Amino acid sequence: MKFDRLPVAIVGGGFSGTMVAAQLARKGIDAVLIDGSGRAGQGVAYSTSDAAHVLNIQADVMSAWPEDLEHFRRAVEDEGATGRDFVQRRQFGTYLRGILGEALESGHLRLVEKQATEAEPSEDGWTVQLDNGDRIAARGLVLAIGNQPPEKLPFGGGSARVIDNPWGPEARAAIPALASSGGDVMLLGTGLTMVDAVLSLDAAGHGGRIVALSRRGLIPRGHTEGFAPAPVDAEDIPFGNVRTLWRWLRRRGAEIGWRAAVDGMRPHSHRLWQTLPPEEKRRFARHARPWWDVHRHRIAPEVAARLQSLIAEGRLTVLAGRIQSIREEEDRLVVNYRRRGSSQVAEDRFAYLINCTGPLGSIARTRDPLLKGMLADGLARPDEMGIAFDVDEFSRIAGAKNAWAMGPLTKGRYWEMIAVPDIRGQAAAVADDIEAELGR
Repeated sequence: MKFDRLPVAIVGGGFSGTMVAAQLARKGIDAVLIDGSGRAGQGVAYSTSDAAHVLNIQADVMSAWPEDLEHFRRAVEDEGATGRDFVQRRQFGTYLRGILGEALESGHLRLVEKQATEAEPSEDGWTVQLDNGDRIAARGLVLAIGNQPPEKLPFGGGSARVIDNPWGPEARAAIPALASSGGDVMLLGTGLTMVDAVLSLDAAGHGGRIVALSRRGLIPRGHTEGFAPAPVDAEDIPFGNVRTLWRWLRRRGAEIGWRAAVDGMRPHSHRLWQTLPPEEKRRFARHARPWWDVHRHRIAPEVAARLQSLIAEGRLTVLAGRIQSIREEEDRLVVNYRRRGSSQVAEDRFAYLINCTGPLGSIARTRDPLLKGMLADGLARPDEMGIAFDVDEFSRIAGAKNAWAMGPLTKGRYWEMIAVPDIRGQAAAVADDIEAELGR
């Protein structure tokens, strides 16, 4: 079956895809949203049903519409919360589903709940192949596939007790299994994904040990009240060199507080990244990124407090180190690891190990069939860092006609393109560019 030709096909129904679709619908431009995950309008982040998973920033700044920055605040106030609250992520998912519903009701958007497996250019646009054999023809293509699961771990030998995808069904099944058995678990990685896993285990009543291990053992810092915003002009920031920028940021943080110093740089983050030469970008990724991430991408105060309580109770241990080997013995994993700064190899046993190292960081290693095919066929190419797709200043996919990328697929150009305040503006800009290129 081949669908009637439409102006735009959007692949991916998380926040990025939903908001491009909604922006186009408001412009009266017909589109089809293709998502086979069963989470259209929410994506991985906002489809969680776990009440312990709350937003990492306050509701005040989570509007989906850049032209109406109080939109989400009004929604939560109608439900008894305030704009200063860190509301549950599932509440934001409900909000997004409402936006998707409005776009569908407009008659300008269709939803196809199938996986897109291939995209190929045609004489007058693109043809998208679905996993059921159907084909969708469109003049323009938007890829909004979002964060992808981390790369498979190089150890574990295929054991079912080593879970590579922390957002997949195996991880979801492991949480109640661990809670009921009281088994110990190792979380590899100590960032935001680890935080979610710990909260889920805690909410499920898990009573065993949780050991979180990463190279540096850094965990996200918490938000706090009581510091004044400190905006900074672009001409006062030393662009182009990681070491110079880092020293400047530390001096400024000592003067006004690190939270104010880091937040003041947010409006300049895209330019900061884009003015770094390739070698400086690599230096940042190798050495500065872990420190930047835990200070820049903070967590709700109540979440930070809960993590500290679990650490104080001895239920959560955060370690800096590296895994040396893993083997399975009967119903346990035997993990050998070396702590940072030590030459001794420690051995411990766990019921499960869950990969919490974060989203895939190399587009060449993607397991998504559509993305793999486009790269193999030369329809898209990696950015200079190999993080995501190479795109221009309009988020158009380099070398492809009438094709755009959204969100994490554009991280190589923008670096910070994963949060709602960044992506909502990108969605509006891409919709404007589509209108300019394709008309209505």
